[in-house]
Amino acid sequence: MKIAVAIKQVPLRDSPLRVNAAGTWIDENNLSFEINEPDAYALEEALQLREKHGGEVIVISAGPTRVSQTIREALAKGADRGIHIETSSIDTFGIANLLATALRAESPDLILTGLQSDDLGYGQTGVILAELLGVPHSTIIMQVEIQPGKVRVKRELEDGWFQHIEMPLPAVLTIQSGLNKLRYATLMGIKKAKTKEIKVITSDGAAEVPQASVVIGKIYAPEKNKQGQIFDGDPKAAAATLVEKLRFEARVI
Repeated sequence: MKIAVAIKQVPLRDSPLRVNAAGTWIDENNLSFEINEPDAYALEEALQLREKHGGEVIVISAGPTRVSQTIREALAKGADRGIHIETSSIDTFGIANLLATALRAESPDLILTGLQSDDLGYGQTGVILAELLGVPHSTIIMQVEIQPGKVRVKRELEDGWFQHIEMPLPAVLTIQSGLNKLRYATLMGIKKAKTKEIKVITSDGAAEVPQASVVIGKIYAPEKNKQGQIFDGDPKAAAATLVEKLRFEARVI
């Protein structure tokens, strides 16, 4: 069974984040990076499925040169080989298009991604990837059971409810964080990772990337200010005024 796992490199959680000079993204100079945590759970699920059913696990990631370090970390944990699509794009549709083109050549039986990224948090890459590949997909997966020619999954819904779905293979699943206990890379795994293949594809060779559909115009830290209002009158009238302001001015109810 061939399982592909799409992973993303994101800034280390404890990194000090500052807006760049253009105000369009964070300043990535002097930042440390790591694998996106939800993607780490997708990788762990893929490794456990391989242990049960055999086959291979391929990790694929799109990003600048530094992404190869994160791919090596995934290889050290047990993935068999990696694919690195070199690109500077952070547009979700563009990234999904690059991943889809590279994965068509691999024809995996199952594609796993994390539920969302820790930096942008769109939660769209896996769904768009499935649509581009023309395969069934499901999200917020809590359990995966491989059956002959199909996969049975358990989805997390709201208020403690779950949904069980069967889909034909190949399929794309976005994995919920906490599904499994993450493993650490062993010393032997780190040594083996140095010899495992990482196929490098330039974005020009991977696909014709469409013009970005989403462009970040400006990011900035929220302004800090303090405002206070005192409502006169009896408690009932003051409560009615408070509700009105929360509804129409603050827009929080």
